[in-house]
Amino acid sequence: MSILVDILSSIGMWEAVLRIATPLIFGTLGVLLCERVGVLNLGVEGIMTFGAMAGWLTVFSGGDLWLGVLVAALCGAAFGLLHGLMTAVLGLSQHVTGLGITLFASSFSYFIFRLAVPTSSSPPTIVAFQSYPVPVLSDIPFVGAVLFNQTPLTYLALALVLLIAFVLYRTPLGLAVRMTGENPHAVDAQGIDPIKLRIFTIMAGSALMAVGGAFLTLSAFNSFFPTMVQGRGWICVALVVFALWRPGRALLGALLFAFFDAFQLRLQTVVDGIPYQLFLMLPYILSIVALVVMARRARVPHALMQPYRRGER
Repeated sequence: MSILVDILSSIGMWEAVLRIATPLIFGTLGVLLCERVGVLNLGVEGIMTFGAMAGWLTVFSGGDLWLGVLVAALCGAAFGLLHGLMTAVLGLSQHVTGLGITLFASSFSYFIFRLAVPTSSSPPTIVAFQSYPVPVLSDIPFVGAVLFNQTPLTYLALALVLLIAFVLYRTPLGLAVRMTGENPHAVDAQGIDPIKLRIFTIMAGSALMAVGGAFLTLSAFNSFFPTMVQGRGWICVALVVFALWRPGRALLGALLFAFFDAFQLRLQTVVDGIPYQLFLMLPYILSIVALVVMARRARVPHALMQPYRRGER
């Protein structure tokens, strides 16, 4: 019992929760935007991988860290455009297209990485984002050290939760996005092109996914290796269902998974005699349980995975 108290009262534990949650927040918000507009984007795993590589390569080649974030976002938007053209315009299977983008983006990432670094046996490193303590706020006991002593990308992720929630529920654009995921014919009747809106929103969501990948190389670590995303993209897809397609709940889901992950990492160091694989399973098992509980209440957007063709009902 004292072990649990020590872990849960540790500032480092809660700092790690927020750090681990950051790429999940970006990825989950990206998937949420795509699904809110009626398109399933299973390319998230590959887009995050490519974003991680593109951001790292930009900085490794002499660019600024924020330039790396921008390049990653633009690359993600390009994959989003591809996904949008194939699903919203051509009406192809969203499942197959998304999986194809994941396979293509992941493989292309490794190909470009090997072109840039053909002979290195260990990944070259860069100078990543450092923690930026917010003046005054970071001095608040415990809470300040956890919330206000993070890297800039973590602050950006938290700000985007508020921004996207505001846009979705307080602006005409957000209403159009939500209605396109429910009834694109009604949106078309109002003079808004649902196909263009879907493409734009998929590009924005995919850009966020890529920034989530870039966080891994530009903030959490300082190098790139092809398997570093480690299934986070698929977790983001599940977290959107857990979140009931709401940004605030998406933040909660990302923090919950990150808590399980940070908790098992610390348990490994204090508990002996148990195979470490069981600890690695813990966050996924608990996340599945939470997902099953929340999925019973989920109401999927009505037009999700349904291609829109003008004039058809």
